[in-house]
Amino acid sequence: MRMSIWRKMFSREAAAPADVGRWVVVDTETTGLDVARDTLIAIGGVAVDAEGVVPGDSFEVVLRNAEGSDHDNILVHGIGRHAQRTGVPPAEGLAAFAQWVGDAQYAGYHTDFDRAVLMRAAARAKVPVPDRPWLDLAPLAAALAPDKQKKGGGTLDDWLVAFGIECPVRHNAAADAFATAELLLHMRSRAARQGRTGFASLLKLTKQQKWLASGH
Repeated sequence: MRMSIWRKMFSREAAAPADVGRWVVVDTETTGLDVARDTLIAIGGVAVDAEGVVPGDSFEVVLRNAEGSDHDNILVHGIGRHAQRTGVPPAEGLAAFAQWVGDAQYAGYHTDFDRAVLMRAAARAKVPVPDRPWLDLAPLAAALAPDKQKKGGGTLDDWLVAFGIECPVRHNAAADAFATAELLLHMRSRAARQGRTGFASLLKLTKQQKWLASGH
């Protein structure tokens, strides 16, 4: 379940302090957008260190879903009913994910959803998945790159276009995680130029941005 998903060469240029540690960028695919009802069917992730994306330190799994999702949902993520029904048992897949995450810091795009579906699935499977703060690139990008922000907010696709990041297969958990990791590198570089370094500093900035966006 650990694999290098893309063979593309990623830049390995120091854009963060050497002691930044290991971060994991995570993306999920589900049977829908209701975190209280819909089922987690795929997890993708890739690690990022001080020098950039680490393709060899990646994760991808399709979890078993006996019922399979509906046709319209399959058109979004491309995981057919057969792949879902023959996927990895949820407890096994989530345990492997937890082991892969280890002590790393989480990052992603619109992370409230990913975090909620992962923690719900883990609770149902009775698997202890590390639950700690997630760095959400949606408010972080809005705070650090207001010059590129689309009015009214931006989707992940908007930000990928803004920074010229390619993602050949959108709504694939693994591919989306890789593309989001590239966006993270851009944001971390911008933050460093402003004197902001480290996970805690960026997390604080996202909270400030969410507070401002809420109209306070």
